[in-house]
Amino acid sequence: MDYPDINPVVSAHVETVVMLSHKKTDSVINVKVEFGEGEGKVPLDNIAKRAEAYKPKECVTYKMIKEYIEAKYGFKVHTAYIAEVKRELGLPMYDAPNAVEELKQPRKPPTTEKVEAIKDALKHFEVI
Repeated sequence: MDYPDINPVVSAHVETVVMLSHKKTDSVINVKVEFGEGEGKVPLDNIAKRAEAYKPKECVTYKMIKEYIEAKYGFKVHTAYIAEVKRELGLPMYDAPNAVEELKQPRKPPTTEKVEAIKDALKHFEVI
């Protein structure tokens, strides 16, 4: 089957795109891949190294940030302060399921010491 609008590209790696469908196929392409060492074989060590690089980072929670700050600096920070610093830095935020429309008392802004501790924790966990 010819595809005139597709230009083949020579590359050092291969990517596969698959479109799933309930229809019956017009044709089938059989691909045989051999793993191991030697010419024409795909080394398993390389696959393991590349898979490790694509491993997602651990999700950093507010609890982890609070524990880090308490252990390193010896004081506690409120989650609202962490959220405020994240907002100032333009980091992604999620809607809090327990957020209130209006606070009963206005919250004081975090001290410079607490802001710096939160930024240090965010750097420690590689968020910034």
